[in-house]
Amino acid sequence: MTEQTQDQLADGSYEFLSIFLEGLPFIFLGTLVSGFLGTYLPRGTFEKFLPKNPTLAILCSGLLGAIFPVCECAVVPVIRRLVKNGLPVGCALAYMLAAPILNPVTAISTYKAFNNSHEIALSRLTIGYLIAIIIALVVSRIAHDLFLKASAKNDQGHTHLHPRNLNAALNNSLRDFMDVGLYFCIGVVLTAILKTTIIDPTDDFWKNLADNSLLGAAGMMVLAFVLSLCSTSDGFIAANFANFKYGPKLAFMVFGPMMDAKLIFLYSTVFKWKFIALLLLSTFILTGALSLLFETQILPIWIPQEATIPLSP
Repeated sequence: MTEQTQDQLADGSYEFLSIFLEGLPFIFLGTLVSGFLGTYLPRGTFEKFLPKNPTLAILCSGLLGAIFPVCECAVVPVIRRLVKNGLPVGCALAYMLAAPILNPVTAISTYKAFNNSHEIALSRLTIGYLIAIIIALVVSRIAHDLFLKASAKNDQGHTHLHPRNLNAALNNSLRDFMDVGLYFCIGVVLTAILKTTIIDPTDDFWKNLADNSLLGAAGMMVLAFVLSLCSTSDGFIAANFANFKYGPKLAFMVFGPMMDAKLIFLYSTVFKWKFIALLLLSTFILTGALSLLFETQILPIWIPQEATIPLSP
């Protein structure tokens, strides 16, 4: 074994452990919540609080992340359980995509990362919410059999046959943890391999993308997909790409929490692979388009042309 190979193995192991240990507590928390929801939450509870109009219900669901904050790792098992309990898939998808970005901790960290810039923080929240709503509205009009896995479908004729007690809740949590945890580990392994063998953010290739916002946004979204950072901390990484304009930075901060290398395996516990591929493509296009729109049309109004947003010390 060559010295270079040994270094790559060491770096890969370090990356695996860092991502695994960062995400595992949230996976555990998400499956714990999902187990208790599946045991104690009566079917149709969320529908009682959401508007009866399907479109308004989706619009409200996209804002739930500000009230029930979760990260991208924890939200998937929770959504999986809520869909099985009868939550409309459009509402679930809106919450799943928007929650990691509308998380108050994410908003504050973005604000601080860009030196107390409410313009950048608000832009990130707005773009994330719009993408989640657009995708959810489209999906809500598609037959669920086309994209939901059989294990995640809502069985309307099913009633709770198990006791509603602590033991049943913990058993549900354990089953969800074993199911979701397997796909999470696969995703983390893939992410560690990509980060240590293919993509190097310090390479000249990434530095040269800064001159073109279109290519820069695409490149930053690919980078966000591979790095698989937590939504509460990725703002500090984006801010340190000093040569990139605001559009690519926004694309990095919006696309990552919605779609990264480990998330696609978590999504596979709920959705079919063909749908995940379409979700990846549509999220990529919408994120790039809206980020560049904000860079060219919105932010110039909010931020004076002569002003710059320095990085936090």
